[in-house]
Amino acid sequence: MLHGKVLVAQGGGPTAVINQSMAGVVLEARKFRNVDLVYGAYHGVRGIINEDFLDLTQETTHNLEMVAGTPSSALGSTRDKPDLKYCQEIFKVLQAHGIAYFFYIGGNDSSDTVRIVSEEARRAGYPLRCIHIPKTIDNDLVGNDHTPGFPSAARFVAQGFMGANLDNAALTGVYLAVVMGRHAGFLTAASALGKKFPDDGPHLIYVPERTFVLDKFLADVKATQDKYGRCVIAVSEGIHDDKGQPIITQLAKEVEHDAHGNVQLSGTGALGDLLAEEIKTKLGIKRVRADTFGYLQRSFVGCVSDVDQREAREVGEKAVQYAMWGQQDGSVAIERTGFYSVEYKLQPLEAVAGKTRVMEDEFINAEGNGVTDAFRMYLRPLLGSGMPDAFRLRTNHVPKVLSK
Repeated sequence: MLHGKVLVAQGGGPTAVINQSMAGVVLEARKFRNVDLVYGAYHGVRGIINEDFLDLTQETTHNLEMVAGTPSSALGSTRDKPDLKYCQEIFKVLQAHGIAYFFYIGGNDSSDTVRIVSEEARRAGYPLRCIHIPKTIDNDLVGNDHTPGFPSAARFVAQGFMGANLDNAALTGVYLAVVMGRHAGFLTAASALGKKFPDDGPHLIYVPERTFVLDKFLADVKATQDKYGRCVIAVSEGIHDDKGQPIITQLAKEVEHDAHGNVQLSGTGALGDLLAEEIKTKLGIKRVRADTFGYLQRSFVGCVSDVDQREAREVGEKAVQYAMWGQQDGSVAIERTGFYSVEYKLQPLEAVAGKTRVMEDEFINAEGNGVTDAFRMYLRPLLGSGMPDAFRLRTNHVPKVLSK
């Protein structure tokens, strides 16, 4: 075992359970005598560069547990995407503070940061154990059955569409909601778990794993409207044409870009509004409403999967155990066993760093506008216990007297 300090940081978008992973690292690391102190970097890698550390050794166990059950990133986060030079600066700070164990909780970019820092330490002959801890609501980390943060966000999406469907059934029309997912449609597909009756929405689901054709989309909407007298639609922010261009770039006169130069997809609500306008003008349907779930699905309080909480804590604990008892750097991954149980393995950083997982073909229906029972079976145990239910009145109509 190495002797020195532990540093933990959180990167990328917050989730409902990322603090469970942080607490798992801190509480597990404080059990080992070879650990001098446990630090938390405030605002991710930017906090490391700025030497902005919190001494988590002084934090009480009770408060750590309270924070663990609170959504969002307690240590703050950052959207910085470190290159080699940036990672070399990170390494310098780690050396200066005598860090022996570096744990970074995050997604694709975070795993790549851990990989580069690990390589810099190895090149310098500095004893440093680097472990990436998985986190993302998009569920797009390779080598994982699923990723902590996704189940709770999926639960929110499922419940959100359950409510939207009830509203739409009462006041019929077309309802469309845009869900996060630039390259992977898992979160949008989770809307299907809000269905109970055969005619429940969402009736149509569009994910970025399939090419989006506007004319086909409009035909699907019309067919659904004709069949049910209403239509509920779930759309991934990352839907694109056959050339890979985001649909929003075709419909909008002007598009915004984020800090990394990527096209701003769902953050402004523009995609939903533009698709709603297409439905109104080309299908002549008057009552069309569009929503964008946006940031709500990431850290929503009171809609957290207990399965997600438990596993997020355990990946943090396992990261420390792998670091202390193992001989290599890596990324903790969740592997499903049986109908539903999991094991945690350590995969090489190169296997996950910078790569993106997308929905498997078996999860998407042949028409490309819905999901399969295989996906429902995959997701259902992740949503946790106590999922709400919806009921209907029985249609025992009274015979008419005055009208025929």
